[in-house]
Parts: sequence; C-alpha cells; structure tokens
Amino acid sequence: MISGIGALQFKSTIGSDDAVTSLLQGGATPSAGGNIGTSFAEALSQAASKTVNTLQNAEQVSVQALKGDVDTRQVVDAVMSAQQALQTAVAIRDKVVSAYLEVSRMGI
Repeated sequence: MISGIGALQFKSTIGSDDAVTSLLQGGATPSAGGNIGTSFAEALSQAASKTVNTLQNAEQVSVQALKGDVDTRQVVDAVMSAQQALQTAVAIRDKVVSAYLEVSRMGI
C-alpha cells in the first residue's frame, strides 16, 4: 500500500474528483499574511497529497475488482486517473528541479 511521501502520511479517499483537474486547485492563492513562500509550499503539499490519494484510490479499486466488487470500467478509470496524476507530479518535479539548477548556476 502507498503510505506517504517522506514523513507525511495521507489518508485515501475513494470516489475523489478527477486527479488532473483537482491536482493544483485550492492551494495556489497566497495566505492572509501574504507569505508567498508558505503558499507555494502549501500548494506543493496539497498537490502531493492529492496525487497520493489518487494512487491509493486506484490501488483500492484494483483490490476491490480482484474481489469481484467493482466493474472493470471503474478500475480502468481509476488507474488512468492515477497515471495522469503521477505524470503531472513528475512533470512538476522536473520543472522545480530545472528551476533550482538554473538558479544555482546564477552568479552572485
């Protein structure tokens, strides 16, 4: 079972929204204090937790299908959603690493 990223632990939710459309929603606005760094960290944290939840959902639906409780179409939908969420997370990670490397090469 997928348990979390690093020291963070996430709860799974069966029947969650589409992973791609909801991956980054809800965390992109600055907090009331206007601390941009905190809101970026919160946005990444929320995106990571939604991705983990989507992956856990696909895993649980797959297990339910093995028991005969879930239709094949539901399994395919859950797995495709998990695949899209994972590809989105990898693309975001790649962009963050690329930006970090570019900033680290700048002269002071």
